[in-house]
Amino acid sequence: MQTGSPKRLIRSRTDRMIAGVCGGLAVYFDLDVSIIRILFVVLTIFTAAFPGILVYIIMWIVVPEQ
Repeated sequence: MQTGSPKRLIRSRTDRMIAGVCGGLAVYFDLDVSIIRILFVVLTIFTAAFPGILVYIIMWIVVPEQ
């Protein structure tokens, strides 16, 4: 049984470097923002950079701000 409202993915206004995408993901998954940022950079490097940057830009546009 679920209580309260469901979790929503939103961009962080306070914990941001560029657009708050990693900060919002950290809050959503209840992880430290540094872990999310490191994972994002590592995945971006190993996927030849373009797909990671494209995903970030898409999330910047699609995910609402806090």
